[in-house]
Amino acid sequence: MTYSLENLDQFANLDPLRSARTGIPEVVLAERKSPAQTVAIVQRLLAERGRALVSRVPPETLAALECTLDDVVVWTRYAEGRTLSLHFSSADVPPNGGHVGVLTAGTSDIPAAEEAVALCQEMGCLVHHAYDVGVAGLHRLFEPLRAMLATPVDVLIVAAGMDGALPSVVAGLVDVPVIGLPTSVGYGLGGGGVAALTSMLQTCAPGLAVVNIDNGIGAGAMAGLIAARVGAARGRTSTTAAHRCR
Repeated sequence: MTYSLENLDQFANLDPLRSARTGIPEVVLAERKSPAQTVAIVQRLLAERGRALVSRVPPETLAALECTLDDVVVWTRYAEGRTLSLHFSSADVPPNGGHVGVLTAGTSDIPAAEEAVALCQEMGCLVHHAYDVGVAGLHRLFEPLRAMLATPVDVLIVAAGMDGALPSVVAGLVDVPVIGLPTSVGYGLGGGGVAALTSMLQTCAPGLAVVNIDNGIGAGAMAGLIAARVGAARGRTSTTAAHRCR
């Protein structure tokens, strides 16, 4: 195992070798950190790894990062800057051969889904997404899901609020693992993601796993690990087949 901690002015213990140890990179949760703390953490991660992934970015923190790093790094913005991938141009992520599909029931579910997209891409996966394809108009689901299965994707993340029905529907149609991502979208009793979480936990469709409410990072980490393993196995099979054909 590879361990390394970077103490940063006694307000953060960074784990820059997390990716080498677990396959999942360090993610900076900017929510409830001061802009100055987030900027300092991101600068240290850039110095150590050449890359930094930041989630739940408040507007004032986004402004501070732009002021400090705008001309220094390559930016990828997810969900209008709510999640950020920052990296030096020389620090590309090598593809791992894995494919992840991401679906949302509604437009309001996109911010949580984009956390998952960002992390999967940071782990080297190719991500295919289709948004606003929920059960209120189920016909919208068929074509994007068909295209993802034809790719083929190795795992699906399905984000849904309200009644949280879409992950169960998808899990009953596909032959790959499905990760349900309940979101805090809804009204009245069961709002805040509680009804969606409960519905997903009570699914009658086998093959559906569930993460916590709005936990896009957790869903992305699980999907990224699954896809990376499948991608590696696919690569080994292709290499073996190529040798046999010689």
